Amino acid sequence: MLPTGAKDTQLRDNNSQKVHPQPMEETMNQNPEAVETLISKLFTNISSLKSAYIQLQTAHTPYDPENIQAADKLVISELKTLSELKHFYRENNPKPVCVSPHDSRLAAEIQEQQSLLKTYEVMVKKFQSEIQNKGSEIRQLQQQIEEASQKRVKLEKNIKLRGLSMKESEGSGEENGFFPVDLTPDLFTSAVESAFKAIHDFSKPLINMMKAAGWDLDAAADSIEPNVFYAKRAHKKYAFESHICQRMFSGFQQENFSIKLDNLTVTKESFFHQYLSLREMDPLDMLGQNPDSIFGKFCRSKYLDVVHPKMEASFFGNLDQRNYVMGGGHPRTPFYQAFLKLAKSIWLLHRLAYSFDPNVKIFQVKRGSEFSEVYMESVVKNLIMDETEQKPKVGLMVMPGFWIGGGVIQSRVYLSGMKVNE
Repeated sequence: MLPTGAKDTQLRDNNSQKVHPQPMEETMNQNPEAVETLISKLFTNISSLKSAYIQLQTAHTPYDPENIQAADKLVISELKTLSELKHFYRENNPKPVCVSPHDSRLAAEIQEQQSLLKTYEVMVKKFQSEIQNKGSEIRQLQQQIEEASQKRVKLEKNIKLRGLSMKESEGSGEENGFFPVDLTPDLFTSAVESAFKAIHDFSKPLINMMKAAGWDLDAAADSIEPNVFYAKRAHKKYAFESHICQRMFSGFQQENFSIKLDNLTVTKESFFHQYLSLREMDPLDMLGQNPDSIFGKFCRSKYLDVVHPKMEASFFGNLDQRNYVMGGGHPRTPFYQAFLKLAKSIWLLHRLAYSFDPNVKIFQVKRGSEFSEVYMESVVKNLIMDETEQKPKVGLMVMPGFWIGGGVIQSRVYLSGMKVNE
């Protein structure tokens, strides 16, 4: 067998001739101990690689990032060792080639490096994914910190507004289910809109039940407010909304809302506290906890005032629900629950009105008053106004108005004898 240098010289001199190195069996017989050692290392490496791969699979269930990373490193280490063994074997036992052993070995090394490169690419992608996940977690934590800071600022403003010190309010607030709310005119305006919508929402089942019970709705509307000239028959629904409004807002101008308080002194802070305590609660749940509370007494008196006995008897065929309410209960019937939503919205509006300093003042518009665009808003928008004739007259007040600070929240009215633009 020629030395390596002689073989290379012969290849350079005879490029067109094939080279036939000694058979592998002959080479192995020349140094059997080295071959045996190499095979032993190979089996050991394969066993270690198998063990590392099992560790990698185990680390995925349950998912453990640290163990996965350690197992990945171990697998790569064993692959490197296997690559080194293969490289060592090729250096000492070159395969027969047709053209150039050097080119064949170079191609094998390139293929091996490409395999390693793919492994590294997988690792790089995994590390990039972990970096992105960490970045996402950091952004979420930063957002939570920012939201917490904003809540704290609002809470501090709210505490100042109510004249409470931080020490007095510690342990209250969010621990009791309250969230920072700024006592502003916008908050009251929003409560007015909610109350107006609640009146409209309760009038729907009331009118439907009257229809089902065989009531003459035209006669009923005329009995609520006679001699109102409606532009459309459908507009008579405003008579029922007006009836609900008048009864629900009766006593609103009084601090106790016409409810006996047994000489209980109520501060502005307690008014706002009552608003916060009921704002996010279901009214029936609140009454279930304390049926004889001030709010419970309010609901009881207003239900008996809004729903006439004859009306209730025609709805249900008896007065059982009315008697249950008069006895101090709060039934879980759909009709009463619909009423409680209305009662809650009016009660919250009253609690807010007396949280301000000075108090929010209510004003009502009488029938026959001239329409004023400053203090009133028509519930019907497509009216035909004739500037040459006298100003339109109020037929019904559907929602009262309010003075808050230096501003006015307009009353909602239905104008009698007007025409609408079809």
